[in-house]
Amino acid sequence: MTASEHPGAGKQPLPAGFLKNPVHLLAFGFGSGAARVAPGTWGSLAAIPVWLLFFWLPPWAYWVVVTFAFVVGIWLCGRTADDLGVHDHGGIVWDEFVGMWIALGLLQPAFGLTGVIFAFVLFRLFDVVKPWPISWFDRHMPGGLGIMFDDVVAGFMALGVYYLATLWLPAGWL
Repeated sequence: MTASEHPGAGKQPLPAGFLKNPVHLLAFGFGSGAARVAPGTWGSLAAIPVWLLFFWLPPWAYWVVVTFAFVVGIWLCGRTADDLGVHDHGGIVWDEFVGMWIALGLLQPAFGLTGVIFAFVLFRLFDVVKPWPISWFDRHMPGGLGIMFDDVVAGFMALGVYYLATLWLPAGWL
């Protein structure tokens, strides 16, 4: 279970005006992480419309954007966690944004909604269940890097399963 999926995670109180700070607003996924129920899932869903802004880039540029978002996310998430005094507040969902963008990394416009839904389900499954090595990173990496890294690994695991599914499933299923 991710910190953002723990019961009551979205109910952790935020200081008044907290999301007016652009750093916190980004770390909270443009406010999607402030959802009272399943903020990690809402953050993952909110990542999809943002992904639509850059998924059309050539692959090398796409991965530059994702890498940049990861590096910036280390700082965003670490700073927001420090400001809240909580290691990984349930509302911090920038890590879900980056993990989703990794999971969606093979999709092309022709794949359509089915591929997006499949990538979403795979990412949420890996992020919530946290099989090894995700669980190890979640427990042992501190700070902003720790907040980000387990979701990056979940994203790559989802991407790998997605890729294998495209090889095994009949054309047009994804």
